[in-house]
Order: sequence, then C-alpha cells, then structure tokens
Amino acid sequence: MAKRDYYDVLGINKSASPEDIKSAYRKLAVKYHPDKNPGDKAAEDKFKEASEAYGILSDKNKKENYDNFGHAAFENGGGGQGGFGGFGGFGGSDFSDIFEDFFGDFGGGRRSNRRSSSNRGSDLRYDLSITLEEAFSGKKQNIQFSSSDKCNTCKGSGSKPGFSADRCTYCGGNGKVRSNQGFFTVQQTCPQCSGSGEEITNPCNDCGGSGNKQTSKKISVTVPKGVDDGTRIRLAGKGEAGSRGGANGDLYLFINIKSHELFKRSDENLFFECPISIADAALGTSIEIPTIDGGKAKIKIPEGTQSGKQFRLKGKGMPYMRGSGNGDLYVQINTEVPISLNKEQKELLEKFREIENDKSNPSIKQFFKKAKTFWKN
Repeated sequence: MAKRDYYDVLGINKSASPEDIKSAYRKLAVKYHPDKNPGDKAAEDKFKEASEAYGILSDKNKKENYDNFGHAAFENGGGGQGGFGGFGGFGGSDFSDIFEDFFGDFGGGRRSNRRSSSNRGSDLRYDLSITLEEAFSGKKQNIQFSSSDKCNTCKGSGSKPGFSADRCTYCGGNGKVRSNQGFFTVQQTCPQCSGSGEEITNPCNDCGGSGNKQTSKKISVTVPKGVDDGTRIRLAGKGEAGSRGGANGDLYLFINIKSHELFKRSDENLFFECPISIADAALGTSIEIPTIDGGKAKIKIPEGTQSGKQFRLKGKGMPYMRGSGNGDLYVQINTEVPISLNKEQKELLEKFREIENDKSNPSIKQFFKKAKTFWKN
C-alpha cells in the first residue's frame, strides 16, 4: 500500500510553519492515542502514521529532502531511516526526540521531576549601578521592576473563587500516560493538561485561568560591603510567580561599579596616582592623599624619590566581601616636569645644571656608559 503524503496526513500544506506542524501533530496524537482508543488497530495505525509524518516534517533537513524527492528520499536507508518499531521514516533517536518534545522521556526517568519544576516561575535579572564609595560601605536601595505575581482573586489557583481545578479527564490526574509500542513502553506527559494533572474548568475572570497577573513590584535590597563589578546577588523567590501554585523564580542583581575619577580597583586593592614636583621628589616632603572612606592619609616622600615609585598603605583598600579586613591602597608617585618657567626659575635650573654631577644622577651615568659600549661594538 502506497504511503500517504505527509502533509495530507497532518492536514497541512507545504508552507506550514514549525508551530503549525507541531500543533497539527498534537491534535492527531491526542485523537488517535492508543490509551484513548484501546484495542482500536485503525486508530493505532493513524497514530503511528502521524508520528512518522511529524518525524520528517519537524526536521528541517529531512523536510527539505522530502519536499524535493518525496518518500524516495528515505528509501534504502536514505535520510537516516531506521524503521524502528514500525515507525518508518525516522530512526530510534528521532522517535525519542518527538516524544521528548511532546510526552516526556521513556520510562519516566529523567523527566520525573518535570511536573513540579515546569510550574516554577522564571528567574529575573536586574542591573544595578553603584559608585565605588557605595561598594566600599554597602547600601540599601529600593528597586522597582515589572513581574508576574499570584492573582489576588484566585490566590494563584487559576479557578474562580469557590471553584477548584478538576482532575484531568485524559490522564486521570497523574500527569502522565503510558502506551505499549511493540516491545517497549512509552511514558508520556499528558498532552491535555501538560503534566499538571488538572484542568481549569471555571477560569478566574481576572487572570483568565493562569493564576498570575502582571504587576509592578518595589522591594528593598541590601548591597553588601566589598561588592565588585559583575557581582551577582541572588534574591530567592523574588522572580516571576509560578503557575498553579508552583514556586516563584529568583531575582538576580547584577552589580555594575561606576568608574571613579581618582581610584582604580583590582580585587580588594585600590590604586592612586599622585603627582609631585621635581623639587619635592628631590628634597623629600610629606603629602596628604584622599582615602576611599572619605578621610585622609599622610605619606612621607623621602628625598630622591623617583617617578613611578609606589607606596603601600595597608588596610586602606576595599573590604573583603567574604571575610574580615580590607585590601591595601597603593599610591604611585609621578614626578611632574615644570612647564611655563619664568626667568628666575630658568636661571636657577641653569645654575643647577652647571653644578650637578654623576653622583646626583646615577641612572643617567649608567645609561650613557652602556650606550658608549654599544657604539664601540
């Protein structure tokens, strides 16, 4: 007997979208399912025929081959045909994929928790920008965002007040159905209740039976001391509401630290560049610098300090988020060469140049000594 055209089997045309293909197959699977038609060989054959058609048309590559060559594309092993369990046109792995999409895994193994987890609400993300000072001290802040919440009218049940969900008439409230296909048993998520085991026969007027309504939420969050850029903070149960009594999802705060005009950060340490004059670098001095807590710290600059020299102030950095204590503050000295000199300043520098010697500029002496050796070679 010649095979029917797969598009005719599902009652669709070639321009049908993937969603249309899936919807058409679902309707036929529910109608001709062996559990719903026990002992009906004709219904079982139609169920197998629809599954075979869906196995081809739901796969982009196989659908293209079928559109070009028809059933001949899958004869003699073409297109990966396995003829598994009487379902020609797709192999065992493809058959598993179809039922994974629609009805769950074989034997109920890895999908045993899907019924409860599928009702859990979605997680949400909120990006929060704070200053480096706020990251140092920590802060409390109110945030506002849009999310779904349990319907106040039906309390999340989805049913009108005074009514409750009925047991699913197709699976008897189990959320799963089983059928024998040759030598194996297929456990499937109920296509009628999507695994919940319940049917909303008297839907709530406010939420339409979903049990949730979109709302604007305002909550107070605590940002701990020492958070770094990219820190993720989980607020359990503050995400989208679950469906039909399912658990809420979580809200994740993603912290963004704004750039600071003075300090740079690396983990718990802070870095600060401080310019000083040539005179202060040569003669030595004491300077005051700002610290991240809003205070001041004094640094003694010894005479002869070179540009790029770093001084470490222990415990003046960012607090450790997990643990006690603080990182360090590193101050780098940058010697500024004077510009726009007046006459007196130029005269003094000229005088200094006349009297300076190799001892006061050891690095210069070493450089030219090496350069002369290089030139001779």
